[in-house]
Amino acid sequence: MNRLISYFFLILFIPVFLSGCSSTINNSITFKNLASGDVSVNFRGSLITIPAGQTSSINQIPNGTYNYSTTYSIPAGATSSSSVGNLSGSLVIKAGTKILFVYSSTLQSNVYVISITVSNSDNQNSTSVTGP
Repeated sequence: MNRLISYFFLILFIPVFLSGCSSTINNSITFKNLASGDVSVNFRGSLITIPAGQTSSINQIPNGTYNYSTTYSIPAGATSSSSVGNLSGSLVIKAGTKILFVYSSTLQSNVYVISITVSNSDNQNSTSVTGP
């Protein structure tokens, strides 16, 4: 009888132990382009183009440190451009990391100014996003 009870508890707890480790990678990056021109991001060997007013996401990114760089198109009427924020840098991806890039722009005296802000779900006491 004791042996039967032991087998019952063993069979009952095996699924609990096996479900403790998830194989799903839950890291993601979202690019939101509020700028008036298209934005392209070179990330992990791929060029991701985000048209003006659109959003693009990358999911299931393995843990690690990755470089990124951003290029952008200048709309008609602009004679020069400048940028605010880190258009390139590196990202540290850990378990459960969610990163949001937001691009916005203004046109002042024919100068196109693109701004980028980056927010990260990780603890910011350690540096997770660095610039050039």
